[in-house]
This record gives sequence, structure tokens and C-alpha cells, in this order.
Amino acid sequence: MKPHLIITGIVLLLACNGLAQEKTYPKALVSYDDFKSLVAQVEAHRASHLIDLDTFLEMSKKPGVIILDSRSTFRYDRLHVKGATHLAFTDFTQDNLAKAIPDFDTTILIYCNNNFKGNQVDFASKVAAPRPAMVNVAGQQMAEQAKPIMMALNIPTYINLYGYGYRNVYELNELVKTNDPRIEFEGTVVNPKP
Repeated sequence: MKPHLIITGIVLLLACNGLAQEKTYPKALVSYDDFKSLVAQVEAHRASHLIDLDTFLEMSKKPGVIILDSRSTFRYDRLHVKGATHLAFTDFTQDNLAKAIPDFDTTILIYCNNNFKGNQVDFASKVAAPRPAMVNVAGQQMAEQAKPIMMALNIPTYINLYGYGYRNVYELNELVKTNDPRIEFEGTVVNPKP
């Protein structure tokens, strides 16, 4: 074989190998700017759709109203508001939402872990505890008290439902005791299987 063909073959092989290693992908389907814009649109809408427990319960009795529980399947199966429909937030897609809630005009009631007090197993609060920051005050290092950050699932659920086209969403805005007699729960911890 001729030396220049061998050299050409090696160069081509190295070039192909280099191309394979330098493969680039398109940008991820993620847009922080789209999210910021959506949050800005949702803010006033959500503020006018926050309801107390009595209103939540009264609305839940109307025909065609859906109580949506977007917590994990594990938490939902154990304990949820009686009659709630489940679609885990991680499963929110246009198709999955259309199957669960086909009509954009449906009244949707939402709640999350941070709406219930008295059962940290089934309604574990989503709160980021403050970490003290050290600040210099008059030449002395002191711990600055930070406030907790509420990481409730209600807000991303609301934002996503709005983004997918659902505008008739109402959010429970009270911290309800799990033993409040006005509210009924169901699930494996309420009705254990024999």
C-alpha cells in the first residue's frame, strides 16, 4: 500500500474520531426568561384566586370541580383530600394535563403539604430553614437571623397550570389542622387494606 494512502486514512480516522468527541447538542428546552415572564403574568391572577378552607370546601361540592393533588404518588396514596384527582407535578405535560383535565374552563382547586399542620409524615412542610449568615457589625462578627423560605408546591403547580392554559385555578391559602372536622381525607392510612 502506498504511504500517502495510509497517512490519508489515519488523518480521516482521527478527524472522524475528533468529530464524534466534539459533538454538540442543541440548547435544553429550558428558558428562565420564559419562566420569569410567566411568573409576572401569574402574580396578580393568583392573588385573586387564593381561598380559605370554607370556600375551598364549598367550591369542591359543585359539579365538574376538580381538586388536584400534585404531590408525589407515595404521599397521595397514603393521604389526600377526599375526592382529589392525582397528577404528580413531575408528570405535568400538556398531554397528561389534557387527560386529567380536558376542559380549560374547569374549576381546579389545589393544595399542598404546606396547607396542613399536624402530620409531618404525610404532609411534610416544604420550608427551607434559615442558615445564619455572619455579618460584621461594629467590628464584631455576628450571626444575622435569616427568615425561612417557603418552598410550597402550590406556587409551581399554579404557575404551570396557568402556563398550560388553565385560568380557573383556586389555591387553598390557609394552614389547616389535619384533625379539623370540616375536611375529610382518604388514603391507605385512613382506610388500610385488610
